[in-house]
Amino acid sequence: MPFSKLKKCTFVSVPFSRLKRDLEGIIAQGIQPEIGLEGVVLYEERQQDFLFVAERLHEAGLRCTLHAPFFELYPGSLDPYIRRLSRYKLEKAFDLIDIFRPASIVCHLSFEANKHGYKEEEWFKYSLEAWQLFLEFASARKTPFMLENTYEQTPQQLKRVLTALDSPYARFCLDVGHVMAFAKSRWQQWLPEMTPWLGQLHLHDNNGDSDLHLGLGEGIFDFEDFFAYLKNEELHPLVTLEAHHAGGVETGFRFLEKVGFMPKALIPKAI
Repeated sequence: MPFSKLKKCTFVSVPFSRLKRDLEGIIAQGIQPEIGLEGVVLYEERQQDFLFVAERLHEAGLRCTLHAPFFELYPGSLDPYIRRLSRYKLEKAFDLIDIFRPASIVCHLSFEANKHGYKEEEWFKYSLEAWQLFLEFASARKTPFMLENTYEQTPQQLKRVLTALDSPYARFCLDVGHVMAFAKSRWQQWLPEMTPWLGQLHLHDNNGDSDLHLGLGEGIFDFEDFFAYLKNEELHPLVTLEAHHAGGVETGFRFLEKVGFMPKALIPKAI
């Protein structure tokens, strides 16, 4: 099986709808999915479907991570009704931890300066309140949740929330494509500062203008220096490949093999 060693310690972004449809093929390829829960999946899928998929992955000896929904969700919103709905949908994602027993669950912090910057202290209060609740749930199941950067222009809001949470189960997911496309900055402005909380990487490429989710090396991100830094600093976060086009995942595995970067082997989670 091509890239068999890499596949055992790497995750691949797969929406639940595709995972359910192509489950046996994905298992045959040895793909360990980061299960995307965006859209109406959490409202329309039956629990027995989640259970079936989870059981087949476990039977095949494959781990997974979960990617909680994020589109138009603001758990730190200044509007109490938006906060309530955002937390409700996230709760449905966290409930799946008991079914899938994931290595992590990834969430978006969802700080946007143009929406929240004028009342940042109020945003921080509500956001921290939400993540403390989710931390209590996740830590009881020994499952870390990762706060991912999206539209944040600097690491400061992520760093502030994670410092306040102060838990090994509250970590940082660095999305390198979002750093280029949305923050318009370089990984060197993020990774050294966020290293104490680094738990996961979302790896994909783009041209610096938009979030294209290309395969590694298909855009302008300096992955060779990035991987050299990780190896020199002996950093071993979880790794998810997030290319969204045909062939992009294979391109990612090929690139990891070329630069000699091997994520740390995953420890099977007790059942």
